[in-house]
Amino acid sequence: MIPRLDAAKIAARDAETLAALKIGAEESGFLTVFNTGISPARMRFVLAAYRAFFDLPEAEKRAVDMAATGSNRGWGASQSEQVDPEANPDYKQVFDCGFEAPDTGLSVYAVNLWPERPEGFRQVIEAYYRDAMAVAMDLLRGIAEAIGEDRGFFDDKFARPMALLRGNYYPPRPGWAGEKDFGIGAHTDYGCLTLLGTDGVPGLEVLTPEDDWLPVRADPGEFIINFGEMLEIWTGGRVKATLHRVRGSAEERISVPLFFNPDWETNVAPIGSGEAVSAGAHLERRFSETYLHLKTG
Repeated sequence: MIPRLDAAKIAARDAETLAALKIGAEESGFLTVFNTGISPARMRFVLAAYRAFFDLPEAEKRAVDMAATGSNRGWGASQSEQVDPEANPDYKQVFDCGFEAPDTGLSVYAVNLWPERPEGFRQVIEAYYRDAMAVAMDLLRGIAEAIGEDRGFFDDKFARPMALLRGNYYPPRPGWAGEKDFGIGAHTDYGCLTLLGTDGVPGLEVLTPEDDWLPVRADPGEFIINFGEMLEIWTGGRVKATLHRVRGSAEERISVPLFFNPDWETNVAPIGSGEAVSAGAHLERRFSETYLHLKTG
């Protein structure tokens, strides 16, 4: 079972809600939240901005093609990523932006690429990015408390977050698609916490402990939350990273995940272990295994 939780009650430290949050983190690795302060109307507005971008002619999108860069900034064409090496490249388009810190020389902090059209796209997406990060930070505080850590444990580790905001466009599943063709293949997220807004079209499936694929959906304004490999490592397995995929259907689908990750130099080794694992090195390695334009062999 995937818990459905009131984000305001998480922030208010409601005991029953934190207990359900603990179950979601430790058992399913997924939950849904509502009442975050990002309204259904606001989410629909953001989704419409991404839809307008993906509807542009390909030549315009190519002007901000991330394949011409050494980073994950801008547009990614269909089949430009492969999260499951046993499946074919993912059948979707993406648009990525993130936290900028070009003085570091690190690709995870690269300068964003913005299209000339649609008008106002940059302003809409930048504002949403800021507000979605605040929601994600509130959720992380709840997670920390739910698993027995200090509520503020994560606070000083997200000053320059490697937070990537993505728009996904999944076209209708084509007739030629076979058993190895997915909108996105089965994978666990690489980072810390994922805050996923969607247009409500079904498509996301989560692998249950019984090895069944469970559909998960949320209407605009409600968010699907899942946890990545980094947080599983960091918490010594107390938080679970769960396999999920998007098979695709007869309907097109847009989703907007925020991959909320800490500062590059943050040590994400198991808490109290005395070991050292750099958050940035973990992410860069996983990106290089996924983005076809960053693969080295």
